[in-house]
Amino acid sequence: MTAEISDPWSKLDEVLGLEVAEPVDDGIGALAVYGRCSTEDNQDPETSKGWQFGNARKFVEPLGGRIVEEFFDVGQSRSVPWERRTSASRLLAELKNPRREWNALVVGEGTRCWFGNQFSLIAPRFAAYGVDLWVPELGGKFDPRNPSHKMLMSVLGGMSESERQHVQARVRAAMDAQVVNEGRHQGGRAPYGYDVIDGGPHPNPRKAAEGFRLRLLTLDEPAADVVRRIFAEYLDGNGDRAIANMLNLEGIPCPSAKRPDQNGHRLADGWQGSTIRAILDNPRYTGYAVFGRWAKHETLLDPDDVAAGHVVRFRRATPDRIVRSRKPAHPEIVSVETFTQAQLLRRSKSSGGLATSRRSERGARSTARLYLLRGLVRCGVCGRKMQGATIRKGAYYRCTARTMAPGSAMLADHPKTVNLRESTVVEAINGWIGQLFDPHRVDETVAALLGSAGGGAGNAREAARRRLAAAEARLRRFQDAIGAGVDPSAVVDAVNQAQAERSAAKVELERAPSGRRITDAEIYAMIDSLGDVGAALVDAKPAGLARLYGKLNLELRYEPKGLAVYVTASPGVDSECVRGGT
Repeated sequence: MTAEISDPWSKLDEVLGLEVAEPVDDGIGALAVYGRCSTEDNQDPETSKGWQFGNARKFVEPLGGRIVEEFFDVGQSRSVPWERRTSASRLLAELKNPRREWNALVVGEGTRCWFGNQFSLIAPRFAAYGVDLWVPELGGKFDPRNPSHKMLMSVLGGMSESERQHVQARVRAAMDAQVVNEGRHQGGRAPYGYDVIDGGPHPNPRKAAEGFRLRLLTLDEPAADVVRRIFAEYLDGNGDRAIANMLNLEGIPCPSAKRPDQNGHRLADGWQGSTIRAILDNPRYTGYAVFGRWAKHETLLDPDDVAAGHVVRFRRATPDRIVRSRKPAHPEIVSVETFTQAQLLRRSKSSGGLATSRRSERGARSTARLYLLRGLVRCGVCGRKMQGATIRKGAYYRCTARTMAPGSAMLADHPKTVNLRESTVVEAINGWIGQLFDPHRVDETVAALLGSAGGGAGNAREAARRRLAAAEARLRRFQDAIGAGVDPSAVVDAVNQAQAERSAAKVELERAPSGRRITDAEIYAMIDSLGDVGAALVDAKPAGLARLYGKLNLELRYEPKGLAVYVTASPGVDSECVRGGT
């Protein structure tokens, strides 16, 4: 029969060989405890709080300490000063309370609580209010008169900062390797034109066991078509805002309106020029995984008060921080060649600064009416694009002499105002296009296109070569002049202009057709790619007609003296173009 045990816990400690430290009578007394768990930790807040406060109790209870109040910050980085942490700032405010129940503070781990020089900034505040600091790494209470304690706490702050930097570097290196070698999607919102789908169990066994799944990008076809159109419109000469206005007029939902669930921070108020610019600058549309284009930068909250700490801002990363997968990681929306052409065109436009922008033709403006021939009609007198205008509720295209530069030679022959009614021209154009692409006359159209296909591409390339050679010759002359002693500031504007012309000529030369003679099979394929032209004309919806005119690359020249409009169609086949009739 088992004997009765009067004190089971004492007997169990004796069996296990444990010695329980008895608290001293005049011990530490009442203490507060502080801990912190950031979003970078792999532990949940409850687990982190449990082991930190557990360490604190094991440290002070044998010395007669009793924890009477707890302070714990969740989601706060150790680099954030105590004044900007939620619970830590409340703890500092409690120091001024004469009725507080504690006169000492203990932490579970010093490196989690203090970062850099933070300890040296707050320790005097605790001393001023008679509150002792108990730190496990010191093995006892912090003594401000002990130089060893000060040195050790300074070392602990440096170790905390170093640990954080090492963690950041390791995580970033691992993510870079995953992108380069595997093309892995690293999370975040999918670019417009893509959807995120389930890619199976996570390749990390631990994360797979916790239920994490691998995420992959797949095409959102309607949105992908919009992205392709944006690149095509930009390469055709339309600017960012012009493309945005075009999409808004056609009622195409912008990214934030299409996916309000993942764009709650946006207003969903339509396409903006910045939206178009972001799409044109995103290399992920080529099908390759690209990571690190934006990076977190810590900047001082107040440069005059370093103790106030840093704030995190997102900025464009330097090129050496951006990585790309070695092979395609998801379906492409635009080819690498198309994306590169868009980037070269953007650089050529920006290389000359404001002077180049002024020489560029103005893009489309936001209007309530959709002008079908916007950007296609030129004045036969001055050669400028005619602007859309509403006159007596009708759509017109105008060219006014008052907008020409004073002293221009064209002013002598230019009427005060040149007006062209849209409805009359559109009716005639639709009839002409209908005849060209009628199934019974398609062979004649192909023959006419074949007859007009020679020489145009070669002439365009030769003209681009001449402009490039002239710009490079001017640059050499300027360089020679500077070498001969001319003040560089005197020719800086001319040098910038020559460099802008050289960049533009290079882009035009790269984009120019190769001059290869096109075949009749390719022209038939091009006509098939246009779809049912007759159905589009019968439908006669403004947006459909505008897209058809864009595919045909229509160009109109209005001669006001003869009251005649000369129309040219230049349907494209890949990188080649064939000229149409008038």
